[in-house]
Amino acid sequence: MKTALVQLTSGDCPRENLSVTRAQIKSAASRGAGFVLTPEVTNCVSASRDRQQDVLQHEVDDQTLAVLRSDAAALGVWISIGSLALKTDDPDGRFANRSFLIDPSGTIRARYDKIHMFDVNVSETETYRESAGYRPGAEAVLAKTPFGAVGMSICYDLRFAYLYRALAQAGADILLVPSAFSPVTGAAHWQALLQARAIETGCYVLAAAQTGTHAASRGTARQTYGHSLAISPWGEILADAGTQNGTVIIDLDLKEVSHARKRISALTHDRPFIGP
Repeated sequence: MKTALVQLTSGDCPRENLSVTRAQIKSAASRGAGFVLTPEVTNCVSASRDRQQDVLQHEVDDQTLAVLRSDAAALGVWISIGSLALKTDDPDGRFANRSFLIDPSGTIRARYDKIHMFDVNVSETETYRESAGYRPGAEAVLAKTPFGAVGMSICYDLRFAYLYRALAQAGADILLVPSAFSPVTGAAHWQALLQARAIETGCYVLAAAQTGTHAASRGTARQTYGHSLAISPWGEILADAGTQNGTVIIDLDLKEVSHARKRISALTHDRPFIGP
């Protein structure tokens, strides 16, 4: 299966972001990709809760979701919308950071809400409190497709190895990690963590990412690391998108999953232990 990782620099205007995203997906499909992946918060990257409140929609009303479902059907491709920032009916008004897997008929085959919230102090000048604006999910999601079982995750989930082990032991062949990684943590940890998750599970790890400086009509302009990566089940880097907008394409061969797991069958070697 030819698979495309789309790298974007989404700003805080969903309509403008959608135009760019559609063009990249159509380009990938024209190059033979049957599975196209977009990054985290494809529809809106913003550090302003007021701006998000003005432009975000509930899932049922979200134009990015509706149009990309139509595009999947028109192009006959699978699309992983890495995530959309969406309004919810939660009493505290927090948003959802929700990933979607769309099949070639335009049907939503799976949804996943990001479990782990990015609440960190990277430095004295760079702090994040994702949980202030987004409510965490509580369910791991594995989706069956004709080209393999897909385990869904989003960005900061990457640091929690037990999620990926659970997905792999449940049958995942492919792990998705759509992201909007910070430049500091990206330079330090992004590649190493993605390779580790592939090596630990014997899965393909596919991580479409946001990159660059994101246009902001309100609040501080966010920056993200880029370097969308595709990692083989043996931990090899198959593609690196660098820091520019665009698309990289790889071929997935699920025989590589079974081959890696036969060489090192660590997924079947769990042992009970006491403590600490």
